[in-house]
Amino acid sequence: MEKENRGQAPFIYIGEIRTPYDDSNCPRFADESLKDEARIKVFPEFQPGLKFLEKFSHLFVLFHLDRPHQEPSLIAHPPKANGLEVGVFASCSPSRPNPLGLSIVRLKRLENNELIVSALDAYDHTPLLDLKPYFRGYDCKVDANNGWMDPP
Repeated sequence: MEKENRGQAPFIYIGEIRTPYDDSNCPRFADESLKDEARIKVFPEFQPGLKFLEKFSHLFVLFHLDRPHQEPSLIAHPPKANGLEVGVFASCSPSRPNPLGLSIVRLKRLENNELIVSALDAYDHTPLLDLKPYFRGYDCKVDANNGWMDPP
């Protein structure tokens, strides 16, 4: 049997995320309860890709966790897990084999190639990998559970 391909993925940065956060004050999760705003600056050559994005209220933001504080680990200790040890893929830990961040934000407005959005759990100057629209009818799973956080 042939060994599977474990090559590198060819990602390019399409912009930069601007937030008021550094490594001392970045929230673990950012939601609309935080009053902060973030700015997502899309590089000018990718601006045509923003066409009709302002029609959406929410977006998925994918970004490169380019400033890891620790080596990747396959085991995580989530803060709300009360000491439970879980696999990294059952957590939102930033210490992952692939340093990718994913957040859902509210799009407040679009100004040329800059998106003003609700708070985003990323450091200032974080590289942007992609934006995707959040479709209420497809992306909201009303029967989803909370995994290990749900009572047994």
